Amino acid sequence: MVRKFLYLIVFLIVLVIAGFVALRFWAEELTEIAFVPSASFESQAPLVANVYDDPAMWISRPGKGASDPARWMPGGATAAAAPVKAAVFFIHPTSYLAKDRWNAPIEDKESSGRAEIMVRGLASPFNSSEEVWAPRYRQAAFGAFLTDVPEARQALDVAYGDVLQSFDYFLQTTDPKVPIVLAGHSQGAQHLMRLLRDRVAGKPLARRISAAYVVGWPVSLTHDLPALGLPPCTAPDQSGCVMSWLSFADPPDPAMMAKAYDRRPGLDGQLLAGSPMLCSNPLTGGTGGAAPAGANLGTMVPDILLKTGKIVPAMIPASCGADGFLTIGPAPEMGPFVLPGNNYHVYDIPLFWANLRADFARRVAAWKP
Repeated sequence: MVRKFLYLIVFLIVLVIAGFVALRFWAEELTEIAFVPSASFESQAPLVANVYDDPAMWISRPGKGASDPARWMPGGATAAAAPVKAAVFFIHPTSYLAKDRWNAPIEDKESSGRAEIMVRGLASPFNSSEEVWAPRYRQAAFGAFLTDVPEARQALDVAYGDVLQSFDYFLQTTDPKVPIVLAGHSQGAQHLMRLLRDRVAGKPLARRISAAYVVGWPVSLTHDLPALGLPPCTAPDQSGCVMSWLSFADPPDPAMMAKAYDRRPGLDGQLLAGSPMLCSNPLTGGTGGAAPAGANLGTMVPDILLKTGKIVPAMIPASCGADGFLTIGPAPEMGPFVLPGNNYHVYDIPLFWANLRADFARRVAAWKP
């Protein structure tokens, strides 16, 4: 019993850190010592050409049935009257916390288990879709976001290479006549931005994208957005656009995140310092502005292990601030994973679960071939 209790405590701490990773909030000396990999970077060849033929390489994909975590539904959620005719490609956030490697091995059971929990909570708003795909990939370790050494960029490149390979398989497998929805959170959102730049912007595929949800990672209006090939979403029935937000409760203190943002290069290679961020309002489906809690169709409030949850309507408001961060009013009770500065990064999607579900369906309905 004691062992199980200690395992639970460690598991909870790990989940807090996993939500913290992508934006480098705690990039200080002690955290670097604790989490930056001490091993040398090992060059890794691309995965074998047909590896994503294997269903085991997907956390979610058509055919998995009841074992598919993306098909989970929280208590009180309403099932769609009919499936949404779209193909969703979701990239999960960081779940690898070890420091013995720069990239997670595909076969690592602990990080794989955490990734499945993350897909359950973060990809489930899209499960009214006929297809939801979420690949396993050799994600960059937590420590890769706490340092500027070359190994960190190499680790991210390995992870991104796997994401691209899985995406190319996804494109080959899905019906070319249906629209595509792209989504990612935290590390997954960073990879999604590169994917949009490399596979969508200026290419025929852009016409198939009904929406891209780049959540939990900042998008610079000056240095990132032009490279994505899609405009920001300014209306709830707009198709072919980008939504992005980073959530803070009152009183917000995004100083650490802003510091990390300022020293990061954008997709154009220029430092982001001083550039405005995209702030989408998930309650209105537009850019900027404010909406009261009454506009929130349902927050998914999880249990302590993030394995189950229930929908609570009219709980959370949303307002885009002049600094580009989304504020959600007085700190709500969502669980133990609120980060310093009233940062609700871990809950970016659960806060607006039902609105995101409706937003995605509207944008698919608005898509025209």
